[in-house]
Amino acid sequence: MNHAVIEAMSAAGETADSLAAQIGVDPKTAAKWANPGRIPQTRHRAKVAALLRREEGDLWPDVLKRREPSWFRLWADLEREALSLRSYQLAWVPGLLQTEAYARATLAGEDLTPAEVDDLVSARIGRQAILRRDRPPLLIAVVDESVFRRTSGGNRALMAEQLNRLVEWSAMPAVQLYAVPTTTGMYPGLGGPFTIADMPDGGRVAHVDSQAAAQIVDQTPDIVTLERRWERVRGEALSRAQTLDLIREAAASWT
Repeated sequence: MNHAVIEAMSAAGETADSLAAQIGVDPKTAAKWANPGRIPQTRHRAKVAALLRREEGDLWPDVLKRREPSWFRLWADLEREALSLRSYQLAWVPGLLQTEAYARATLAGEDLTPAEVDDLVSARIGRQAILRRDRPPLLIAVVDESVFRRTSGGNRALMAEQLNRLVEWSAMPAVQLYAVPTTTGMYPGLGGPFTIADMPDGGRVAHVDSQAAAQIVDQTPDIVTLERRWERVRGEALSRAQTLDLIREAAASWT
């Protein structure tokens, strides 16, 4: 348990229910803030700390150690709280399923210092901890088959390792992998990658990638559009068993 949060709640005369009512979240969400590694979303954290009359860093020291870019932190917070994540990726293995070597390869050529690359890779790999929790979110990932056929600088070992890791991830109950085969031709996913998060309060939030800074979308018309697109993309994908066979075949092709 996060004893700093528990002590602060007791000293302030607050409970999970009272905090939830003042912040505007589900009581179950507020209760999780006293668990190790569970941090309120960025938009809630300052208010919670104020209600408990403590500094954010005193309640959640990990906040001070975060390495992901500031613009990505809101999504990282949402990702930790989500009950399920539906992710479509056109060009990369989903970040939650990448190996360290693959993560580094995705950053090659960017205007980053070695230290910045280290921080970004560390943050990306660290996010995978949510899939190893006792109650992880359900991750449903649809990936274009071309992702399995493309490597960096001819590094065959990199892709073999990454695809074998996907085989390991697919054995986890909370991870479902699907591939859209290259024989499909044009389909709605070619418009770009996105992830839809189903939150504990019943709401949905999406993360939409682009060549510029990614966007977080929470307006109903936009979410409805993405969910329609998700269903159409998912409808083009192979079954889980067929996808696993495809990943194994692709992994063997890189060895």
